[in-house]
Amino acid sequence: MKKNFGTMPDGTELSTYSFTNKNNMTMTVTDLGATIVSVRVPDRDGVARDVVLGYDTPQGYLEHTCYFGAVIGRSGNRIDKGRFEINGKVCQMDINDNENNLHSGNDGFDKRRWEVTALNEADNRITFTMESPDGDQGFPGNFKVSVTYTLTDENEIVLHYTGTSDQDTVANLTNHSYFNLAGHDGGSIEDHELQLLAKAYTPVRDGKAIPTGEIAPVAGTPMDFLTAKPIGRDIEADFEQLKFVGGYDHNYVLSEKTGEMKKMAEAYCRRSGIVMEAFTDCCGVQFYAGNFITPQTGKDGVSYGKRHGFCLESQYFPDSINQEGFPKPVLKAGDTYETVTSYRFSVKE
Repeated sequence: MKKNFGTMPDGTELSTYSFTNKNNMTMTVTDLGATIVSVRVPDRDGVARDVVLGYDTPQGYLEHTCYFGAVIGRSGNRIDKGRFEINGKVCQMDINDNENNLHSGNDGFDKRRWEVTALNEADNRITFTMESPDGDQGFPGNFKVSVTYTLTDENEIVLHYTGTSDQDTVANLTNHSYFNLAGHDGGSIEDHELQLLAKAYTPVRDGKAIPTGEIAPVAGTPMDFLTAKPIGRDIEADFEQLKFVGGYDHNYVLSEKTGEMKKMAEAYCRRSGIVMEAFTDCCGVQFYAGNFITPQTGKDGVSYGKRHGFCLESQYFPDSINQEGFPKPVLKAGDTYETVTSYRFSVKE
């Protein structure tokens, strides 16, 4: 179902698109930022809960600092000093976060209107496409990118990204949904039980959150989620990495390279009974516990605040374009960028 969603500042009309599967799970997305606006999942009592944070208006998304639900591109996460080199050419991006570039700067893909290039209501599938010109955000190459959202009858939301460029460039897209399995009005997510299927993570240098280049084991540290535990159990531990960024906001190492689909995480909320399993073919996932959600008004007038949602952002490692030993997010001219991530919902008593 298509609905009007207001306009861009220049008057361009925006829309939302809603899809419902046979289990009465509903996904709503918008062409603004190819953003996931709402995911309504039946809880253990059959009551639908909207499990992602967001806004009721385009202005909320355009003025935000949290990137609720948006597609991030061309490159998610941080790049040291907003600078990288490709084929001998130094490229400079916006500096918008602690002397670094975050999520590709002030004019990211999250702030733009995407075109709907395919819509299949019978299969609960929609494709958004955007063209990013040579030099956009500081990146080389004319980059054409698409993201397809599919809501399956297995209560899974599948995100399929593809892209091509006429020059070698950086391609590292992700989705920045904040989940709260008690509902977007459920308050703190610190009681959610989380399992992260990663034996290692990439420590950061300091509060600016650029990796040291090390790949460190989680074993014996508060970073260890190999066995499920409440997100809040160790979040205030006397551990330097947590103190640097106010809690969990770190890249976890899933594999040495991209392309192999695997389960990356599972989260569970006892209050609702809702379980979310997450899968990806990416090499890393940024686990962010919402440490810097500022007090604000979200959907339905709900007050959001610190740690009211958590993110599992599948992607290349932060600053990987500049880091020796990290997988490189370089898309060669004429090649196809392709990656898949999915979130599957269920309930348990």
